[in-house]
Amino acid sequence: MLATGICIGDAQANCPDPEELEAARAATSAPAADPNGDIQLEMDSFEATRDGQWDLKGEVAITQGDRKIMTRDAVYDPESQRFSTKNGVSYSDPSMKVEGTGAEFEPSGGVTFEGAQFELPAQPARGAADRIHATKEGELNLDGVRYTTCPVGNDDWILKASDIDISQSTGIGTGRNVRLDFKGVPILYTPFISFPVSDQRKSGFLFPTFGTSSRSGTEIGVPWYWNIAPEYDATFLPTWYSKRGARLDTEFRYLSPVGRGVLTADYLPDDQEFNDSRLLVHFVDQSDFTDRLRMGIDAADVSDNNWFEDFGLGPEGTSVSYLNRSAQLVYLDDHWLASMRAQNFQTLDTTIDEFDRPYTLLPQLAVHARFADQPYGLTFGFDGEVSNFLRDDGVTGLRMDAAPEIRMPLRGAGVYIEPAASWRYTAYDLDDTAPGSDNTLTRSAPVLSVDSGIGFEKNWGRNGQRLQTFEPRLLYLYVPYRNQDALPVFDTGEPDLNPVQLFRTNRYVGADRLSNANQVSVGFTSRLLDSETGQQYIAGTIGQAYYFDEPRVTLPGVPLEDTESSDIVAELDLTAFENWNVSMGVQWDPGDTRSEKGDVNLQYRPEHDRVVNAGYRFRRDNIEQLDGSVAWPIGERWSAYARVVYSLEDEKTLDQFAGLEYRACCWRLRFVGRRYVSNRDGDVDTSFLLQLELNGLSSVGVGADAFLERSIRGYSFDQPGISD
Repeated sequence: MLATGICIGDAQANCPDPEELEAARAATSAPAADPNGDIQLEMDSFEATRDGQWDLKGEVAITQGDRKIMTRDAVYDPESQRFSTKNGVSYSDPSMKVEGTGAEFEPSGGVTFEGAQFELPAQPARGAADRIHATKEGELNLDGVRYTTCPVGNDDWILKASDIDISQSTGIGTGRNVRLDFKGVPILYTPFISFPVSDQRKSGFLFPTFGTSSRSGTEIGVPWYWNIAPEYDATFLPTWYSKRGARLDTEFRYLSPVGRGVLTADYLPDDQEFNDSRLLVHFVDQSDFTDRLRMGIDAADVSDNNWFEDFGLGPEGTSVSYLNRSAQLVYLDDHWLASMRAQNFQTLDTTIDEFDRPYTLLPQLAVHARFADQPYGLTFGFDGEVSNFLRDDGVTGLRMDAAPEIRMPLRGAGVYIEPAASWRYTAYDLDDTAPGSDNTLTRSAPVLSVDSGIGFEKNWGRNGQRLQTFEPRLLYLYVPYRNQDALPVFDTGEPDLNPVQLFRTNRYVGADRLSNANQVSVGFTSRLLDSETGQQYIAGTIGQAYYFDEPRVTLPGVPLEDTESSDIVAELDLTAFENWNVSMGVQWDPGDTRSEKGDVNLQYRPEHDRVVNAGYRFRRDNIEQLDGSVAWPIGERWSAYARVVYSLEDEKTLDQFAGLEYRACCWRLRFVGRRYVSNRDGDVDTSFLLQLELNGLSSVGVGADAFLERSIRGYSFDQPGISD
């Protein structure tokens, strides 16, 4: 993108100070004096000539509103109301400053300069032109142009053109016979270019992108942006891969009176590596028809199972097993939440067994209700759903689930007790069951619980500036055992154990299983806070469930565990030092005296662009990984970036990259080399990202800045609150 403005100084000029730049922008946006006001003249003396003109002698100042010309020895023609000078001239108005070897001031308010140097103070930019014509409305016509956002004395990049027209009112510039030089080397030529000189959107070509990878070869793309209307736009990115051929990516965005949406389509008509055409389509929409009625759509489809392995952004591409296609209509008021949903998945991982793939949900009707502050302080609630599950193979059918509930919240100063009772009823009407099997099944059971907690607080420090809390919590839960082996499993699973899961009334997510329970869940949380601001320094939680009756309900193929208690789960968040934070979590099996999973993440972040991360992830018999990343300036103009993800389980590196950035005053150059596991077979891909960013103009190459922000936790390319 191209923006206007100036950084003025000598040959060693520094970059613009953000506060000074913001002040310049504010000045140019302030209400201006009337440009059609009276013209005021100031001069040392004047003399009328025989042809009726006036010779203005000495120092001459011509003022009209906020527009002012300073020169020496000008000529004024009263009949045509034109001023002209062949001496050095300086001109200024709220949007620009010009110095030229000569000028002519027209009665319409326009000014023509010869041999001019110009500055556009708000953004920063400057340049030179053989001839400049400026109107009072802020329109600029420049011939023989040199344009840059670099400070005076620095011409690292120059945009040259035979002529450029700039409209300050519309924020649009157009150029003809345009050449871009970087460090004296031409890197781009176009016979015509249209660009924005403000934040306004403008149709036209954007700067090309390029990169390389071992799977697709060298890639070159030239994006074109179409500003269709204020509420619609589209981007087209034709790309050529040296190994695959042509690809066209399209993105259409829209705003409607009720919402917004995005439709993307990426198409390869003939992938030379894949030997077929390929297509990915993704549609997202959110529409709020009223304050209470919302519809959301998120649907994707891909032509083949290898798309994300070939065009994904790294190892995460190999983990795309399903593509979601869903639509949901939701109604919400003060007491009711009702939804209707349809959902389907495209399975990309063909190694998943047919009977383990997700069902199509067509449709699901669900309601949730809550009525608080009823007689005797009671709260009434209801959760229910009717779902239709479809699939080509296996058992299908309808499932109805209902759970009316009553609660009695009892709360006092720092303490609460909340008894609750509900009845869970589930019924099935099944198809394609095994011969002789019942196709109408039911399950019902009461769910009784008492949840309680208390909070203690104590001030620490000489002035009581620290507040420590101690918050024990206890939940008693009783659900009688019901044999559910005959019930199908449509959408039910057992999530990882954590402090939140520990205090749920069902061990499973989904209605196909209701775990029996006669147990007590105990948890303790302690926090250290700033007593005035509430800022948290340390927070720790630990919890465990104790079983009076062992769990007997299980999913198919999952063995029962003979245990008297759950695993111990603990979490710790530490932000005691301003630039440091640590988060840890562990799940410990007291029976086998070993950890089942654990996470440790350490971060040091003194600035938005200075961050060091170190992490460890462990899941028994599944994952054990080390993850380290860094983004750090290594000098006044250089920064370094790196990340490594190493699997201790597989004894191999899953993802690694290293990069360098060089920052000049008016441009940045970033280079990132990357090597990562690119598919489920463990094949490795190597890619390179190169991005040249010219301040106030555009970036050339693949967006390395976005990749770094996504890959290095806590790193931010731009300082919060400051824009270029």
